[in-house]
Amino acid sequence: MSTHVIIAGGGIIGLCSALYAAEAGYQVTLVERNPATRDGCSFGNAGMIVPSHFVPLAAPGMVALGLKWMWHPESPFYIKPRLSPALLSWAYRFWRAATPGHVARSAPLLRDLSLASRALYDDLASSGMDFGLVKDGLLMLCKTPHGLDEEAAAAAKAVALGIPAEVLDAKATAALDPGVTMDIAGSVYYPKDCHLSPGRFMAAVEARCRSLGVNFLWETTISGWKMQGQKIAAVQTNAGELAANEFVLCGGSWTPEMLSGLKLRLPMQAGKGYSLTVPQPRQLSRICAIFTEARIAVTPIDGAMRFGGTMEIAGLNEDITLRRVQGIIKAVPKYYPAFQPEDFADIQPWRGLRPCSPDGLPYLGRTKAADNLVIATGHAMMGLSLAPITGQIVSQFLTGERPAYDLQLLEPDRF
Repeated sequence: MSTHVIIAGGGIIGLCSALYAAEAGYQVTLVERNPATRDGCSFGNAGMIVPSHFVPLAAPGMVALGLKWMWHPESPFYIKPRLSPALLSWAYRFWRAATPGHVARSAPLLRDLSLASRALYDDLASSGMDFGLVKDGLLMLCKTPHGLDEEAAAAAKAVALGIPAEVLDAKATAALDPGVTMDIAGSVYYPKDCHLSPGRFMAAVEARCRSLGVNFLWETTISGWKMQGQKIAAVQTNAGELAANEFVLCGGSWTPEMLSGLKLRLPMQAGKGYSLTVPQPRQLSRICAIFTEARIAVTPIDGAMRFGGTMEIAGLNEDITLRRVQGIIKAVPKYYPAFQPEDFADIQPWRGLRPCSPDGLPYLGRTKAADNLVIATGHAMMGLSLAPITGQIVSQFLTGERPAYDLQLLEPDRF
């Protein structure tokens, strides 16, 4: 097959799309705005593969919770007030989507995609790619009895969807992960969840792509698209026009900036997250965890401990807001009392921008804007979880193979 595909975006979704397209026999060029040494959202995240997370970001109660939290500078959620029609439109659509019906429609699809992606991670690890895959599950750690009751209700919904879950008291939780001292009321254990090293995974996928002949164009920004009828003839970049037969748009939070010349609307807001990785932690857990009330993810990665969280809607702004980082640091000893704020004193915070659609679901599929364009973006906090299955589905759209899933909810033209 000599068909040339250009992948626009070199994050985890773009890399996995390039991998599966190359394996399908396509000539692939990946175009990325950052240098090869980039450290974006695909690198510093919590590294969790979470079939347990079948509820989209736009869910009942999120609007009220967001309004409550946004007035506290160290809270897990914040929207920077600004006069932005795009933000107002996005917020209105988010409010419209945050319904029980939306969750009920979305949950089976997110479950199926997450479980399929987990299986593909297994396949990639079995093929010789080394990225530290650990299949020990996830603990949702609850500080309060009320929090445990809420997580137990969520666990019942998971079980009804076929996702195993077990409610544990504090003693049973400690027995499951004795390497770290916990001060909690209890937990919910999801045995199907996994974790890995995001940096090692990105390096392994890039190496596999290179072995398959993928061409990488770093520090190449996209400024527009050259149309020829209903098809894209070339993408316009700072390196000149790049022609291809097929195009895949995986621009993450920068996707809206890359739409010039396309009659396509992809409402998106960048959700900034932070993480701190302690290289020699006082204690080392075996199982990845989430502090439920604090909305903080914790992952043991290659002997280190990574603590990540927050959702800061502040535009394409990569500045580090230290007050939000302090919110993470202050929360850790409340759940893991052996840790102290001084453990983070010399740790440089990482930040990344997660691409958030208004309904909390990715954009995945072909679009009416161009016959030879596939969209794969807007995964928010599900990017790592869904990356392999997204890449496989992208390759199926390219080859004309019908995906095994009803992807109507993810149609790029839905707004």
